Parts: sequence; structure tokens; C-alpha cells
Amino acid sequence: MSPLSPLSPVALVALVALVALVALVAPVVADRTRCDIGHRPELSLRLAWEREEPGALLVTNGGHWGHWGDAQFCPEESFVVGFQLKVQPYQGFFGDDTGLNGVRLLCDTGTHTVTSSVGPFGDWTPPELCPPGERVVSFRLRVEPSQGLWDDAAATDVAAMCTGGSRLEGGGLPRGEWGQWSERCAPACSVCGVRARVEPAKGGDNSGLNDLKMYCCT
Repeated sequence: MSPLSPLSPVALVALVALVALVALVAPVVADRTRCDIGHRPELSLRLAWEREEPGALLVTNGGHWGHWGDAQFCPEESFVVGFQLKVQPYQGFFGDDTGLNGVRLLCDTGTHTVTSSVGPFGDWTPPELCPPGERVVSFRLRVEPSQGLWDDAAATDVAAMCTGGSRLEGGGLPRGEWGQWSERCAPACSVCGVRARVEPAKGGDNSGLNDLKMYCCT
């Protein structure tokens, strides 16, 4: 077929299907208009060494291994209504546990999801969703502190709060302690995006996802 020849019907159908699939599942990475947040005093030490990002919801107990991935956002005028976790099951006494490896936020379009960085271990849990008409406005992390010479898992679970006060828990590993809730998005704002800190696989004592930020948008 020459470069100017028309596509066959089969090829055309396949191309249309591919474009439609990309439009449905591809996350929107363009930035959004974010809301101002009044930070709690206990975050002042963290903000002294980490660049503050507009509209970012922060927690105080995140792990310190790995690198921050890119922030990803729902489409304009779309907000987060639930999430899924990528969790590695317990690997046994002599195994290398990584716990939480990724967080996938579910946008209210019904078709878009956003993730940021994701580790290679584990499987995705079923979706946790706010009640109809509600959105995610706050979150917290369950984190296992450094175990020294023993196996580290860092973050092991995530919980989120919806606008009406409902709380969603992701069903990760029962290791570590729950930290405090992040700030809450202002009344006119809701969570619209996420950024994750993940340690790449290194061949031993991997820790997966360590820390998380969510973003409030108008």
C-alpha cells in the first residue's frame, strides 16, 4: 500500500478503537487551578526542606526512600471520587515486603484515572468510592517506620475522607501506624490530582511507595 492509499475498513476500525481507548484511559497530566491551603504548624519542619506546592495536601509520616514522580490530574472540572491501591501481599518471614506500591485515583468522569509513580510489586485492589455526589477532600497514610537491619515496607495503606465525612480505607497491609489526616480542601475545592514517592526496585529490601501528596482544585 502506498503512503497515500486509503486505509482498509479493518485498519480504519482498529485505528478508531485505539484512539477511543486512549481517550478513555489516558490520565490528564496538564496542571489545574489549585486552591490555597493553610498549613498546620506540624508541617513547618517538612516545608522547611521541601518545596511547597500550591494546593498540596501533605502528611507528616511519609517514608523517605525513593523519588517523587510527576503530579497527575483529572480533566478540567473533574474531581476524585475514590481510589484503588496496588498492594503486595505479605511475603512470609524471610520474604521482602514492599506493602503499598501505588495509588490510583478515580475521577468523576467515570473513565479517567490518575496515578503518578507506581512500584512493580502487587496487584490492584477493588475500588473504594465516596457516596454518590461526594468527592475526596483529605487523606492519611499508614506507614511502618524504618526497621533498621530488618525488612522495610514504608507505606502500607491509604484512607480518604469524602465531603460528607465518609471515610474510605484501602485495605492494604496491617503493618505500621496511621498518621494524622492531611489538611482538608476548602469548601469550594476537592481533590483533583496526586503525586507519589516510590523507591525503585533494587534487588533487596525494597519499600515500594513511601509518601503521597494529593492536590485540591477548584
